[in-house]
Amino acid sequence: MKKTSLIILIIVTIALCGCQPRVNFFPDGTDPLLETKLEGDGPQKVLVISVDGTISDESKRGLLGSYPSLVQEVSSRLKKAASDEDIKAVVIKVNSPGGGVTASDILYNEIMRFKKKTGAKVVVSMMDVAASGGYYISLPADHIMAHPTTLTGSIGVIFIRPKVAGLLDKIGVSVEVSKSGRNKDMGFPFKPDTAEQKQIIDKIIKDYADRFQGLVKKHRPISDENLKTVFTAQVFSAVGAKRAGLVDSLGYLPDAVKKACELAGISENSEVITYKRKNYPDDTLYNSASSQALSPALINIDAGNLLPPKAGFHYLWLPAAE
Repeated sequence: MKKTSLIILIIVTIALCGCQPRVNFFPDGTDPLLETKLEGDGPQKVLVISVDGTISDESKRGLLGSYPSLVQEVSSRLKKAASDEDIKAVVIKVNSPGGGVTASDILYNEIMRFKKKTGAKVVVSMMDVAASGGYYISLPADHIMAHPTTLTGSIGVIFIRPKVAGLLDKIGVSVEVSKSGRNKDMGFPFKPDTAEQKQIIDKIIKDYADRFQGLVKKHRPISDENLKTVFTAQVFSAVGAKRAGLVDSLGYLPDAVKKACELAGISENSEVITYKRKNYPDDTLYNSASSQALSPALINIDAGNLLPPKAGFHYLWLPAAE
């Protein structure tokens, strides 16, 4: 017991004083991406990238520091992959209810640019949820495969903002605003929107929805009849999504890797890799938790997971939002 306590004391002392060797207990976004082999022995490679959680371009903050955003983590992997000529295909494992309008569009564009630059094939493997922005970023894929129990769809936009005017009236508190134009306080939480402001908000929502719907029409062979249902922004089961034309097939992650090899014209025994900031023994395709920047769950508490999404326009399926 005394020996164990002494070892712990030495390690903590080294960590606190910055002495060499440098001990890094908590890998973060400053650690280099490490190529990790998951399976296969062929000369060509298939890269697996995970997109987990709400899509955002804001860094995550914890008690021990900040960590890269989901957009940064995914784009950095695509950039690294673009410099490796042996990577002939990428499987993007999506488990996300979506996120910000701009963040989702950035990832869509990054995937499009990667495909154009490398000529690599891209397969999306949907997990629990790939809704709204999670579906938006899946559109560039050469093949979309849903897990048999996936929920997807929610092709639409939502504008989130708190409204507390009624509460302030009850407690006898008011907020006075001086402004330069009558719509400067549009969306202000302490007053109801005017009829004109509601029309402006509806127009913005329509513009974002038109973009989303236009990309669906561009990338997916969906009949006009099915588009009417899809554009109600409802979610679909995997079977319903296949029937509607939102996905190409149903299968498991190994099936997605096999499909990627087929599309790329490489051996099914090709080397399957991923990029992580920490190596894990006996790693598998499903170890998505370690594929992005890590924060120790008991120390770095992200309060954002306990609160509603921030105010703004989102490609987001709200029931699954973090």
